[in-house]
Amino acid sequence: MEDEEPEDSGGDEEESMDGIEPTPEDPDTSSHNAKKPPTGEELRMIKDAVNLYQSSSFKLQIDALLPNVRPSMKDSRKAPLERFLHSLRSCLISMRAVEPQNPVFAARALAKQGIAVPFALPHPTEDAKWKVRFEPPSDVNVVGSWANQICVKRKDGAPFTVDVTVEMPDTLFQEKDYLDSRYFHKRSLYLAIVAQNLSTSLEVDVFYRSALGDPRLTMLVLSPRKGSQNDFSKAHADIHVIPTISSSNPIPLSRLSPSHANVRLPGKSSAGPQPTPIYNTNVLLATYPKLSLLATNALKRLSPAFSDAYALLRVWANQRGYGEGPICVRGFEGKGCWWNEVLGLVILGEEPTNANKVNVRKPLGKGLSSYQLFRGALDVLARQDFSQRAVYVKSTNGHKYSPEEYTSHHSAVFVDSTSTLNFLADVPSASLSMLRYDANETLGKLNTSSESDNIFAQLFLNDQIQLSKRCDATVRQAMVHFFRQRLTFCRVDLVRASKKQSAYEFVEYGSSDNALQAAISKTLQRGLGDRVQAIGIFHPSSKMRSVSDAHNPLLSTIYIGLIYNSENAFRLVDHGPPAEEQDSEAGRLFRQLWGDKAELRRFKDGRIIESVVWEVKTSDDRAFIPVAIVRHLLHYHFGIPVNDIRSPQNYFDAKLRLPDEVSKIFQASGSPSGFKSALVAFDGLVKSLKSLGDEIPLVLSSVSPTSEYLRYTSALGPVPIPRSAYLALPDSYHYLPTIDFNLEFERSTKWPDDIHAVQKVKLALLEAIATALLSSNKIIRANVCTTDCSESTVHQGPSLEIYTAEGWAFCTRIWYDREATLLERLSSSTRTPSRPLASTVPNPREQREAQHALEIHTRRFIHAPRHHRAAANLAHRFPAYSGTVRLVKRWLAAHWLLATHVSAEAVEIISARPFLVSGAVLSDNASSIPNSKERGFALVLQFLRDWKPEEPIFVPMYEDSTPSSKPAVVAVSSKHGVWTISTSKDESGRMWTSNGPDVIAARRIRAIAKEACKILHSPDTDSLDAEVRFPLSWDFVFTTFQRLFCHATDDYDVLIELNPMVLPRYHQSINTDLSAWSKDRANLQDDATPRPGFDPAWLLFQDLQATYSDTFKFFYDVYGGRYIGAIWLPIVSGVRPFRVMGGFSCTPMQKSSEKNKGTVVLNKQAVLDEIERLGVGLIKKVEVRERS
Repeated sequence: MEDEEPEDSGGDEEESMDGIEPTPEDPDTSSHNAKKPPTGEELRMIKDAVNLYQSSSFKLQIDALLPNVRPSMKDSRKAPLERFLHSLRSCLISMRAVEPQNPVFAARALAKQGIAVPFALPHPTEDAKWKVRFEPPSDVNVVGSWANQICVKRKDGAPFTVDVTVEMPDTLFQEKDYLDSRYFHKRSLYLAIVAQNLSTSLEVDVFYRSALGDPRLTMLVLSPRKGSQNDFSKAHADIHVIPTISSSNPIPLSRLSPSHANVRLPGKSSAGPQPTPIYNTNVLLATYPKLSLLATNALKRLSPAFSDAYALLRVWANQRGYGEGPICVRGFEGKGCWWNEVLGLVILGEEPTNANKVNVRKPLGKGLSSYQLFRGALDVLARQDFSQRAVYVKSTNGHKYSPEEYTSHHSAVFVDSTSTLNFLADVPSASLSMLRYDANETLGKLNTSSESDNIFAQLFLNDQIQLSKRCDATVRQAMVHFFRQRLTFCRVDLVRASKKQSAYEFVEYGSSDNALQAAISKTLQRGLGDRVQAIGIFHPSSKMRSVSDAHNPLLSTIYIGLIYNSENAFRLVDHGPPAEEQDSEAGRLFRQLWGDKAELRRFKDGRIIESVVWEVKTSDDRAFIPVAIVRHLLHYHFGIPVNDIRSPQNYFDAKLRLPDEVSKIFQASGSPSGFKSALVAFDGLVKSLKSLGDEIPLVLSSVSPTSEYLRYTSALGPVPIPRSAYLALPDSYHYLPTIDFNLEFERSTKWPDDIHAVQKVKLALLEAIATALLSSNKIIRANVCTTDCSESTVHQGPSLEIYTAEGWAFCTRIWYDREATLLERLSSSTRTPSRPLASTVPNPREQREAQHALEIHTRRFIHAPRHHRAAANLAHRFPAYSGTVRLVKRWLAAHWLLATHVSAEAVEIISARPFLVSGAVLSDNASSIPNSKERGFALVLQFLRDWKPEEPIFVPMYEDSTPSSKPAVVAVSSKHGVWTISTSKDESGRMWTSNGPDVIAARRIRAIAKEACKILHSPDTDSLDAEVRFPLSWDFVFTTFQRLFCHATDDYDVLIELNPMVLPRYHQSINTDLSAWSKDRANLQDDATPRPGFDPAWLLFQDLQATYSDTFKFFYDVYGGRYIGAIWLPIVSGVRPFRVMGGFSCTPMQKSSEKNKGTVVLNKQAVLDEIERLGVGLIKKVEVRERS
């Protein structure tokens, strides 16, 4: 090792020059600097920032990021590390030689000293004819990213690594050491002897670590001891000691090609020895570290931006789990050098082969910026399918093995520039599909993002590992291990072994976990096929272990993540070969894959083919098909019990359905329920209305639905209640939802110009419609609902309630377009055509009511139908949209916020953001669009967690294509609403948020969303981080998910408990008490008349909110909640002077004095007593809680 050159000090001089400022006494200098134009160099830098980077701000962000992702190499931190490296080198070179001996005896001798030997499969035996010995290393080198000064900090804050190679002398090896893991056994013993010497000679902690749990890749990890003589803890580094061999070692390279079989297993095989390409690659890996050091150094000299581009690429990869951490993508652990070679492919280009001379990737150029190199690397990862077309990085002397050697024996091929390794030899094709998906998604964001989007944070800062927001479906699999390893390979006991695993696979992949996961990956890829864009297997990276432990502990759990292909993911049938090819190889493989699920089927077009049919009962069940396929394949091929293969889909679906006990009662009525049944009933009613003809005075021109039940976005599906079933239901089942829609009639000059007269005309029209429908026997009941058409209630207007024979309830209103004009006149002046002699003095009360009526009219008749059409369109375009909205609504309702503080329409617009990424309307199959409601739900929660209410957002909900420019939206905060959600039809962003959430509710939403994101992520990491041998129970995991919808009541000052037996919506509650229903069944009522939309708890809440708006802030779950929470507003706390009409109930101060004479305080007990009187029959008790 050589000392590094001292760092250049020019930066300090430049900094000192920048600090010189003109003195106040030199006005000419100050004036000259103020008017000095930018130099040519500055102009070039500004232009390059725009051309070479996405934007000038993006370049500044990259410049700020790069110094912070590299380890600090101050002299105070670097010097102790370098001193220890010199000591380490001296210690290694001075080690004593060990005489030749049997490998098993040598291992036993080391075991007595507390050092285990990590032998690879097949293990050596006592009758081995070869021996092992030890000699000091012939060379010691610092290699890797630290030596090349391109080291990047790890995501989890773990120490960075300094790789030190110890070159084993050539005299220790023989020509045939490539056979039967002899090289790996000698390497393991060499490493164990080094560990024994270092643990006694140097004051450091010595551990083993095996990448991917493969004993063939075991290395030593040296960690500093604080306070010792060799303490280098300030450097925040660990040292990895890696045994290597020289390029002149006796093992012939020709015997390490992918096609050679270098492991001979006991027993006879009709097929003969099988090639061992991964085994051979791991032997070649021992020669690679020094070559990689030289190749990377050459790239740095060739491209000045290489180091920065490498840092960007590694940060991007680490944020997505392609490296080491608590959860990472299978196959990329220990693949740090591969990212160098990806950039090398961009810089050097691709080596042409006989099979591919036309589509060879050419070098992009040596003068590219770091951002351009980074984008070039992403383009390689996004467009290149390494399993379909092999890639060979340009090499100076050509490649050692023929392309056919690689493509015939590897599932994916990427050969480095030194022609030493196929880096993707042991990387599953499924993991490469996940990498390709992530690169495509990143490029899509870069191409569609605008300057207002924080694309930099999404690329490099935000954690992208969480499976809940990354994958459409996540399957948790308990790793039930099917074998026990013993000292000799021939005694491996395969208990409950899978039908595809073999002893060869254990040896080829190096460990049981690796063999099992490789088999799972291949099987799932075959079974899922084009149903998914990507499959990811996730698990924790290997950890350090004591040198007394020979092998890594077995994995307890892995996660399988699926990214759906929306076109094919939910198809019902998988087709195989036709009947005439049943005896062919294709037919045999199809039946071998699917087992008893495969069967011959005749289809309508006359074809008879091998098929697998997935049975579903409802359309919602189709979303379970991909997970059902995973369950079947894992159970059939690997014998894993179905109960050990679980997905959170089951839990989330249960939250969107009524309990089974309730569903059975409603199904007994015989009327079909659900969204489609509601749409059919609505269509039938529309036909009845349009068929009335001359029975009503005006021609009906259009019918506009506005109900969430008709656009698939209500949290719970609509359920009809026929009259025959109503009497048999207890009170807690009596809620009948109303489905709203608007009627528009032809234009007529007979409409009056007085707003009050307009309401009376509407009343007459609705009465005529009700009479006509009843006389035609098309409905059971029609009620015209109205309020006093006085000046104070002009905004209400009449409505018509319709009750059908099937049990559906509808509510309709009439839209008259000139009504808005009349309300505008009324709100601006009290003079109207009907009252020309009225006083010219404005009536503030009438103006306020007219303005409020105009807002309701605009929302109800203009924006609501428009919003309904947009939301229904999204529900048809994106299958996961409606489920996402329903989950978000259920979640907000469970936390007492939906409808009480957040409107349903605002939720639907916010939930559209993940499907309309970065303000752009993408294609329906864009890679970043969620294809499952669970993933959409997680993305919405993440947005609510990060969204600051004072920041307005724009959602292109009404566009069919990307808008050319976003409207300028200004956040407008008010007492009642702080959210600004803008669309192209509502540029102000206040239509659905003017009444809430306010500051208190918005902060509460953000806090709850933050906690919910932690809960969603916790199943990903909690069970993986736990170092347990057996998997965690699913009761624990599902209890974790249950917390998502459990609302804590500790923050409320007052808790109002309602009587569940009289709540018509209690059966919809998130946490229901079955005993309340059973007791209530005896209390049958004589009144068999359904009351559509009647919810006394909601009416009580509205009364409380209207009466005590200046005293309390109320919260309630509209879906059958049995509690109303309230917090005292700060404005009413404390002492204040008495005044008439103070706005709240007050009482004089108990302890009067001259200072507080004439002052009052809030009379809390009187307020609580009033609330109890208001809710007689509904309120069970009012509980006052003391908050800490």
